[in-house]
Amino acid sequence: MLLVVANSALAACFADYRAKMDNPLRLHYGVIELPQDACSVTAAAPVIAERIAQGGWELLQVVSVFDEQGLATRRADAAEYFLRF
Repeated sequence: MLLVVANSALAACFADYRAKMDNPLRLHYGVIELPQDACSVTAAAPVIAERIAQGGWELLQVVSVFDEQGLATRRADAAEYFLRF
């Protein structure tokens, strides 16, 4: 039982999000890896916003947070923004 709890505590956390950049307007959908302490939609928002702002992007929405099992289904949709930031 202790091993199961330890493994779940070390599980990776990811989020998918939507972002924009103005002048001209550009939108993107991305997937990003998060630290364990930011593994909720609310906690992920400031982490994602800070990271993508370095590239000139503004966070519009955190769509969801998920573990490694959700990566494969989102890879094609995120394209060049898959684990970019």
